[in-house]
Amino acid sequence: MAKLEFRYGAMNSGKSMMLLQVAYNYTENNRSVLLLKSEIDTKGNDFLVSRIGPKRQVDIVVKKDEPILQKKFAKKIKNTECILVDEVQFLTPEQIEDLWYITKILDIPVICFGLKSDFMSNSFPGSKRLLELCDSMKELETICNCGKKARFNARKVNGKYVSCGEQNVIDGAHDNIEYVPLCGKCYIKYIRKVDKNKLLKEMEKDKEQISLSI
Repeated sequence: MAKLEFRYGAMNSGKSMMLLQVAYNYTENNRSVLLLKSEIDTKGNDFLVSRIGPKRQVDIVVKKDEPILQKKFAKKIKNTECILVDEVQFLTPEQIEDLWYITKILDIPVICFGLKSDFMSNSFPGSKRLLELCDSMKELETICNCGKKARFNARKVNGKYVSCGEQNVIDGAHDNIEYVPLCGKCYIKYIRKVDKNKLLKEMEKDKEQISLSI
C-alpha cells in the first residue's frame, strides 16, 4: 500500500533540494512524478526553487481552501506514480486529507516536505493534520549558528528577531524578511528573551506559576 510521508526540518535543512533529488530519480528511471505546492508559496511563482540554485516547474499550484481531489487535477493525479509536495505546511487540513485519500484509495505514494512549526513555535494547521495521518516521518537536520542541532525557526525583520506577526509571510517575496534555524537554547534566548538569571529570579518569586511571557 502506498504511504503518506512527511519529511520535515527547520529552515535551511535542504528540504526543497531533497524533493528535487527525489523528482530527478523518478524521472531518470522513466517514472512519472507530479510536483504540487500551495499558491501561498509565492517564491518562484509556478517553479519549485532550491536555495542553492536548482529549480523545476510545478505541475499543480493549489489555491487556498481549494480541494486537491477535483476534476481539473484528476488526469494529472491518475497518471502519476508519485506526488511530491513542497512547503506542505501551507496546505489546509482538508487538503492534507485529500493527499491521504490519494495514498490509501488510489495507491499513489505522496511525499511531503515542509515545516512542522512556525517562527512562534506553533504548529501549522496543515502540518499538524499531516503528523496525525502520515505513515512515516523523517527529520532533515540542520544546525544553529552556535553549532547545535536546529529544530526551531526564527523570523528576522530588518535584521532583528521578532516574536509576533502573521504566520505565513514568505521570505524572498519581502526583502526585509528572513528566516533562520535555531536550537532550543538560542530560540529561548533570542525570541523568548529568557536567560538563566531571569529564570532563576522568576522561580524565587512567591507565585504558583512563573511568568516568562515575551
